[in-house]
Amino acid sequence: QLQLVESGGGLVQPGGSLRLSCAVSGFTSDYYAIGWFRQAPGKERERISCINRRGSSTNYADSVKGRFTISRDNAKKTVYLQMNNLKPEDTAVYYCAAPSLCGLRPDYWGQGTQVTVSS
Repeated sequence: QLQLVESGGGLVQPGGSLRLSCAVSGFTSDYYAIGWFRQAPGKERERISCINRRGSSTNYADSVKGRFTISRDNAKKTVYLQMNNLKPEDTAVYYCAAPSLCGLRPDYWGQGTQVTVSS
């Protein structure tokens, strides 16, 4: 079993920054990639970024490329999503999830954290 807990969401003005954290626990945590997803009201869930087990490979959706950065600290069992130059369209509930490999369907999900970008 794997448990994921997101934190760091909140209200930020357009152009601002936030850093989300995903704390991962469970004896198999080092064997999973970690992805970030988001879902805005009335929209489908969107995969926005993923990082492999070792942190040596990352990918991003076009909608966030160049603005968001994913990283992981396996010693702290935490994955981060640094979000810069936030836009109102980034408003959503953000989830971290654990697929065995990036691109596969996640096996485990966090509960989500709200990010609201508004002036």
